[in-house]
Amino acid sequence: MRRKYVVGNWKMNLVLSEATALVEGLKDGLSKDLTVDVGVCPPFVLLAPLSKVVAGSPIELGAQNCYFEPKGAFTGEISPQMLKDVGCSTVIIGHSERRHVFGETNPLLKKKIQAALAAGLKVIYCVGEKLDEREAGRTEAVLHEQLHEVLGADISLAQVTIAYEPVWAIGTGKTATGQQAQDAHAYIRREIEKLYNSQTAQEVRIQYGGSVNAANAQELMSQPDVDGALVGGASLKVNDFLGIIKGAMAATGA
Repeated sequence: MRRKYVVGNWKMNLVLSEATALVEGLKDGLSKDLTVDVGVCPPFVLLAPLSKVVAGSPIELGAQNCYFEPKGAFTGEISPQMLKDVGCSTVIIGHSERRHVFGETNPLLKKKIQAALAAGLKVIYCVGEKLDEREAGRTEAVLHEQLHEVLGADISLAQVTIAYEPVWAIGTGKTATGQQAQDAHAYIRREIEKLYNSQTAQEVRIQYGGSVNAANAQELMSQPDVDGALVGGASLKVNDFLGIIKGAMAATGA
């Protein structure tokens, strides 16, 4: 059975004092018999100090992005090796904001995933459609492109989680229904089977990301193909994020 995986993507939020208080609050509030995996992805400048704060806790430390080169003249970029060195175990690649605000393409994201895996990081690879694409009936076509142009035989999914983020539901207050999320996740799993095999498709975790909150977390993560959540705004407040983690645990029957 796939273990639920709940990750907070803080985006460009919080200074060190706020971030430290948040992580300390999570450590205090997490169940001693935690039955799900939990991570946080702070901004780059907070990673090194927070690696000391999460030490000894079940909270994984992740980053929100990386470049595909190990070092060099790439002003403003961060390499996977640098992330590993400051205590990161995970990196988000292909978040919709990286695609749509910064123009990142599928070929670039493929290079980033390969570089991150080679450096020993786990990857959360994000896919998802915009509102106009959904309304035009192109959800599956968009997902097909994002999966088939990036994944394949040259990328092992053993250390990769897929995050489905319907872009129309991010920060809008709109949330996919449990059935809408399940339909998209089931499609992604079928495409993974085509790209790899049935065992890989059954083992890979697929998170939902799109206005997840404590009220809808259990319903979303009770869907058979929804294996966790990539949480934005609700991960910035201790009680909100703990509520989502509790929802994930309830969805597993814990």
